[in-house]
Amino acid sequence: MNGTVTLTTRDQIRVMTLNRVLEGALTGVEAAEQLGLSVRQLRRLLAAYREEGTAAIPHRNRERPPAHALTEAVRMRVVALSRTSYAGTNDSHFRDLLEEREGIALSLSTVRRIRRAAGEPSPRQRRPPAHRQRRERRPRAGMLLQLDGSPHDWLQGRGPWLTLLAAIDDATGAIAGAVWRAHEDSLGYLALLEQIVTTVGCPEAVYHDRSGIFVPHDHERETLDEQLAGARAPRQVGRALAELGIAAIAAQSPQAKGRIERLFGTLQDRLVAELALAGAATSAEATAVLRAFLPRFNRRFGVPPAAPETAYRPLPPGLAVSRICCLKHRRVVANDDTIAFDGRRLQLLPGRERLTYVRATVEVCHHLDDTFSIRYGERELAWRHAPPDARALRGRAQPAAAAAGEDKRPAAHHAAEVSPPTPSAKPGRHHPWRKPLKPQGVTFPQTDPG
Repeated sequence: MNGTVTLTTRDQIRVMTLNRVLEGALTGVEAAEQLGLSVRQLRRLLAAYREEGTAAIPHRNRERPPAHALTEAVRMRVVALSRTSYAGTNDSHFRDLLEEREGIALSLSTVRRIRRAAGEPSPRQRRPPAHRQRRERRPRAGMLLQLDGSPHDWLQGRGPWLTLLAAIDDATGAIAGAVWRAHEDSLGYLALLEQIVTTVGCPEAVYHDRSGIFVPHDHERETLDEQLAGARAPRQVGRALAELGIAAIAAQSPQAKGRIERLFGTLQDRLVAELALAGAATSAEATAVLRAFLPRFNRRFGVPPAAPETAYRPLPPGLAVSRICCLKHRRVVANDDTIAFDGRRLQLLPGRERLTYVRATVEVCHHLDDTFSIRYGERELAWRHAPPDARALRGRAQPAAAAAGEDKRPAAHHAAEVSPPTPSAKPGRHHPWRKPLKPQGVTFPQTDPG
């Protein structure tokens, strides 16, 4: 056979062993044991060696490209997509996008190898892992949800900064609900809670941080009602959780709710790229992207729970979630059947059950759709906006008069405006208080201590 045959160290050992078999120095069984082959395989190799010589020893596929090797065209397309349409995505997300949108199914190691060979480092620098003890997940879905918010430039300058409020199931790792808000607030968490209980059900408990949205801060003074009751009044979100029968657990450190902290790290990578691909620039457009993204995210990252039974409870029949997931404020009705709320006056209207509610304590509900309702016990009261009183009318008239160049205020107001400011109470440089106790140039006689 013409040509040069390259033998590895293993091939050279096989040639020497086969030569010894041909010389009669070794038997076939002994040679097979030395080479780690079966006797049948040794006989087949020996027959090929007799016929072809050393060319039969190397593997026939040694310099052939693999049948499943990636073609150069596909490789160049992956590199082009990585630099254009999907620039900035991490390796795992890029692999998913290639399979979902481009029909290119590759392994994560292949995608990583192609991008590194093209000179593209990972967009996300990972810190070295620290030793921590892994906590067991809850066995059933719905036993524990972790809640938190993440303010971030989700739209990458195309729109306003948004805060994503989300809840992750501890047992499955699936996102139970998520909403966009301008900032982290009580109405946002109430909207998230309403989304969860109406879609998947009421969980047994939620795990949250010690923000003032959930628990009162230690430096806040107790109100008179709290002092009389001997306990702090719950916040709006805590009150809604209690009314739904959901236990609230406050974390002592960010590491305690690491599952949702890691979730936001993943979303700030993947969801930001999804929003950029969709060109979302408003909160409404971001909501549409989020609704389409969550089912795919849960299928990709969700894990089956240890127990198949769910711990989510359905809502009791006849329960109006809008009456629970809202801001509730107690007000005392004034003598003219009005209440003050949020800088405005609300006029209560007489009803069949009662003509007046003077001095009664009513409950004002600020709903998620920015509407209001007033309740007295289980009864919803009719109301309208009260006409402005004289003080409000005078306040409106003064700016109008100033705009017209007139000033109808009494002369006392003008005197007060031109009167000199009250001097500061701070002593001046030459005030007697600033002089030393011992006058300069004065000596005191020395006394004999004895």
